[in-house]
Amino acid sequence: MKSLYYITFAAAASAQQLAWAQCGGQGWSGSNSCVSGYTCVSQNDYYFQCVPGEAGKDPTFDTLLATAPATGSTASPPASVADSFSATSGTKFVVDGKTGYFAGTNSYWIAFLMNNADIDLVMDHLKQSGLKILRVWGFNDVTSVPGSNTVWFQSFVSGQSPQINTGANGLQRLDYVVKSAEARGIKLIINFVNYWDDYGGMSAYTRVFGGTKDNWYTNTRAQDAYRNYIKTVVNRYINSPAVFAWELANEPRCKGCATSVLTKWASDTSAYIKSLDSKHMVTLGDEGFGPDPAGDGSYPYQTSEGSDWRENLKIKTLDFGTFHLYPDSWGTNHEWGNRWIKTHGDACRAAGKPCMLEEYGSTPENQHCPVESKWQTTSLNNAGMGADLFWQLGDTLSTGQTHNDGHTKYYGSSDWTCLVTNHIKAIPAPA
Repeated sequence: MKSLYYITFAAAASAQQLAWAQCGGQGWSGSNSCVSGYTCVSQNDYYFQCVPGEAGKDPTFDTLLATAPATGSTASPPASVADSFSATSGTKFVVDGKTGYFAGTNSYWIAFLMNNADIDLVMDHLKQSGLKILRVWGFNDVTSVPGSNTVWFQSFVSGQSPQINTGANGLQRLDYVVKSAEARGIKLIINFVNYWDDYGGMSAYTRVFGGTKDNWYTNTRAQDAYRNYIKTVVNRYINSPAVFAWELANEPRCKGCATSVLTKWASDTSAYIKSLDSKHMVTLGDEGFGPDPAGDGSYPYQTSEGSDWRENLKIKTLDFGTFHLYPDSWGTNHEWGNRWIKTHGDACRAAGKPCMLEEYGSTPENQHCPVESKWQTTSLNNAGMGADLFWQLGDTLSTGQTHNDGHTKYYGSSDWTCLVTNHIKAIPAPA
């Protein structure tokens, strides 16, 4: 089944492959040469990639590519390379060799930008602000192939096998995000699929393979295609220190399912990713539902969405726990959010893993600062917490302001001063 879905959008008729494009591997029929300044390097038996390899290259990234062992090798990379990969230490994170609590944000849209200068602008602002972690969508699934000016990563067209787009409007856009992050020391959480229908999600898979989102987790053909996509993305960035962690899904749910369905899927999928890449961390990306059976009886403390957060936290191939916080959408109140953070942080402390408050947001907009700054303080002061990432990042690009969904905090705004500048000042320097 693996070979059936290993289809890419490389231009076989072209004499040379573009930067970061596939250039070889088992079953590959395209060109094996790369554009000037790039060399075709084997990532594993199935995937060779055009990476910087001549004058003008980025020496840090090329050293990683040249010295890191191939997939399946038992050799260890040099210490300087190994130290550059993010990791955990108890309930804290290790970034660039230093252990501590880190702040970050989310940008679902950054990998869908066609203008490299816009990406660099955003990364510069993150670096200048002291935000270290950026969670991005590593998926963009479509059910019909759009024009060349629209970014898409994978297509699910009825009657056709899924196709992975490694072209200039495909994964090369994510390539540039990774490259820009590397240059600025920003660490990326890269997500593989969406539970929701935005940018395709699990529903795009069911368009081809049948079933529903709730049985997607046990749909063998859908899981084969999903794993093939995971392999493609992981192999592109397996040697990049810019990857903070791989993430299984955005807010996976299975309403009405036994919680064992999600737990088994998370266990099997995270183990699969670890078999491909032992260097990077792996996490789930869930909302944190069902954290305490003795909770307050509110919807998020229950397991009606098929998720038992504490059981998922026990999975050995998941390096840290994630949870989200949206009281306005969940029928709770803002003060309730502090208990939600403490419940998860205490559980992570007991488990010896870090917790990440991966998304959080409040409404109305004029309440962002007074509400969310309290959540940040609660998270920072809990021993089980290792990071928080607000939803969502806003900036002004060449095309104007990015999307405002009511939770957006724009660079340079008063919200930014409160929830970024002041928050960063309150976080102890990592040691």
